[in-house]
Amino acid sequence: MSTIFFSLLLTFLSCVQSQIILTQKVAETGRPGGTLTLTCKTSGFNLGNDWMQWIRQVPGQGLEWLLEYKSSSSNNYAPGVKARFTASKDTSNNIFALEMKNLKIEDTAIYYCARGYGLHYRYTGLGVGTAKMIFGSGTQLTVEPRQKSIVKPKLSAFYPPKSSSKDAVQAAVCLASDFFPKDISLQLAFGDKPKANVTRPSVLKPD
Repeated sequence: MSTIFFSLLLTFLSCVQSQIILTQKVAETGRPGGTLTLTCKTSGFNLGNDWMQWIRQVPGQGLEWLLEYKSSSSNNYAPGVKARFTASKDTSNNIFALEMKNLKIEDTAIYYCARGYGLHYRYTGLGVGTAKMIFGSGTQLTVEPRQKSIVKPKLSAFYPPKSSSKDAVQAAVCLASDFFPKDISLQLAFGDKPKANVTRPSVLKPD
């Protein structure tokens, strides 16, 4: 009887464990110096009572532990992110969040939320965590500079002095500066002569 009950109990626990779900957005984009919040939707357990983790993986590197969080009074942060990253729980909506301030290019990584306890000890050398971790699917965060807006060029025209010689070659110069993007298309017109379209890469670097 005891053996049968124990087997049934293990089966029940496995089913409960398999119902724990951590849902994350596939991708997010941030800007250097900006603020962004990553979210992790939880189900299958009591978020308010459990320890949660944020871990990230920079491209080409191993996992980096960021923090573990149970409440505003029970938490641990990695020293490198403590000043910029803040975790929180919205228990009414079952959301575990990570607010990231003053974003940097090097914050580009895959960010994983996880349920469990012990990574603080494992990654700080204070001991080895033994709790089984359950990970979300991860959010790919890309931090990249904002593209510049289109800036119209400043145009300056330079005309040649008049010459008494009919055979003299004369040229007018049009200078375009302070524009973005780097390529430009100009349309030139001289009196009643047909207009000419000229497309050139920029000679001067735009601001």
